[in-house]
Amino acid sequence: MLKNTEEFREPTVSTQPIFEGKIISLQVDTVRLPDGNTATREIVRHPGAAAVLALLDDKMLVVEQYRKPMEKFQVEIPAGKLDAGEDPMVAAARELEEETGYRAGKLRPLSAFYTSPGFADEKLYVYIAEELTLGESRPDEDEYLNVSAITFEEAQQYIREERISDAKTVLAVYAWHIYRLTGEI
Repeated sequence: MLKNTEEFREPTVSTQPIFEGKIISLQVDTVRLPDGNTATREIVRHPGAAAVLALLDDKMLVVEQYRKPMEKFQVEIPAGKLDAGEDPMVAAARELEEETGYRAGKLRPLSAFYTSPGFADEKLYVYIAEELTLGESRPDEDEYLNVSAITFEEAQQYIREERISDAKTVLAVYAWHIYRLTGEI
């Protein structure tokens, strides 16, 4: 059983805004530690995101795009940031169609997690898309994507090669594996 950790809470003493961008902001908070001393915490604020595990004929829909922070191409499940006040499920449906051209007849929650809670508040919601029908893709004006459907074996190989190396897509591949074994997610 977990102990009561409320005594380890870090109340904010002050906040210093550092940067305000289109997607993220950065602030430095001074916090009070349990022993009475203070410390600083660098915090990235992010509106959250939604992603989709979309299966089509036992293949997973993915997009491949260049990721500047990593300086390499990545194969990922469709995803994007939430607009202010947007329902994550609505964002997931939007991103699936914008990036791949497919619409989901049904979306179910798969998981939600914080991407890097040591310094960021981004929460990512992952859904599974079912009953897919082809529509028309409409990527963002600064988004250049290759869309494909990959087999489970290809997904495993891409993980080994680090072509898939982001948490949301790795989680999706493992969820797909469970689904293939049990018929349930």
